[in-house]
Amino acid sequence: MKLAAWYRRNLGLQIPVGQQFTAWTWRPVSRRPAFGQTVWAALATREREWGPGRPTAQVNYRVDDLDRLLNQLRRAGVSVDSKIEASEFGRFGWATDPEGNRFELWEPPKNDRPPARPKSMR
Repeated sequence: MKLAAWYRRNLGLQIPVGQQFTAWTWRPVSRRPAFGQTVWAALATREREWGPGRPTAQVNYRVDDLDRLLNQLRRAGVSVDSKIEASEFGRFGWATDPEGNRFELWEPPKNDRPPARPKSMR
């Protein structure tokens, strides 16, 4: 639960206090009627179901303001990669959580962002 609390505090994931997981439903920017669901879970590093060895995957989090979040993480003492990559797909930065899991932060290009929600929906 410590890792879930770390992600709640540093990346703002809406993980209920005392839980190790959360799930959220989303709809593509294109506003098609199809929905999907993402489940995020912070499991103990020695969970047997994962088998031997270190994980070989990296999670990519979509963010609104890459620079602001990277600076916030640095101020919190998080290990942040100094490199930022920019391309037609957006801007990318990387950091590492307390258990050594590297994660990617992605700020999509301005033309790939959903329209702002009306204040009544926030």
